[in-house]
Amino acid sequence: MSETKNYSEQLLVSELKSHNENAFRKLFDLYYQDIYGYSISLLKSKELAEENVQEVFLKVWLHRENLNLDQSFKSYLFTIARNQAFNSLNKASNDEILKEEVFYRSQKSYDEGDYSIRELDCKKLKKEALKLLPPKRKQIFKMSRKQGKTYEEISQELGISVNTVKSQMSKALESLRLFFQLHDRVL
Repeated sequence: MSETKNYSEQLLVSELKSHNENAFRKLFDLYYQDIYGYSISLLKSKELAEENVQEVFLKVWLHRENLNLDQSFKSYLFTIARNQAFNSLNKASNDEILKEEVFYRSQKSYDEGDYSIRELDCKKLKKEALKLLPPKRKQIFKMSRKQGKTYEEISQELGISVNTVKSQMSKALESLRLFFQLHDRVL
């Protein structure tokens, strides 16, 4: 994690400890997709994963005063999510109705069609993100990622230094990352 992201996360967690609802909302928005994806991978049900995410953030809010600023907030969230999911699975194994829902119906609700749609959405977003890159940066990115060329090969072909190629790739990846974060809700 970059220094600035780590610092801003710590700042938000510090604000959250002081009962700042805006900080809580920003942290929720920042980590919702990660926790949801992790929860669905464990629980295999959209509904149960959504419920798990809600429980995770409810626990964070209820115990916000005890948050440790030195501890990774993301790791803390994943630990809570895992424990909550395991608790749900344990409960399901003892409850016949819940067992039916978790282990049988959830398998039907998580079908390959959803994955295909998400994959198409991701490809569409990637194309949109690439369109926004400056022409030279886009060219360097495509040469590296699509054509599989090394930075040295790109440098020689375009007549620029390897450091320029590295710099442009770094900027391209950062732009793509920011674009995906902004369009996270589409997925």
